[in-house]
Amino acid sequence: MGGIAKRSRNTLMDKAVASVFESYPANARQQLLALRRLIFQTAAELDGVGELTETLKWGEVSYLTEASKSGSTIRIGWRTAQPETYALFLNCNTTLVSDIRSALGVEFSFEGNRAILMKIDAPFPKEPLRQCIKAALTYHLNRR
Repeated sequence: MGGIAKRSRNTLMDKAVASVFESYPANARQQLLALRRLIFQTAAELDGVGELTETLKWGEVSYLTEASKSGSTIRIGWRTAQPETYALFLNCNTTLVSDIRSALGVEFSFEGNRAILMKIDAPFPKEPLRQCIKAALTYHLNRR
């Protein structure tokens, strides 16, 4: 596992995380870096979330609310098996994907109860993704 970078407003990138982004094709990398920026922006806007930890889990870039324990881990990535999509992965042991599917189902494609898939060549769905990120970063706050 790569080094751990703790950041919410300061979005400098750990070398291991940067290496994963660099391994993606340019079009996927562009969308995933936009998603990364949106994750940090959204975290900074939410009360109770605090600083994010950016690291690698299962070889994918991951965001944890380690300090506040307010949310569920978010992972993002691209896979050669589905080269036309990039994904926001959520903990399959939560209700996050099913809740998002109910609320925003027409906006996205889904992979079971673990991933939200977006088309690389489609416009970046900023506001619907922001809603998904908010739900994940506050998942434990909302369940208390």
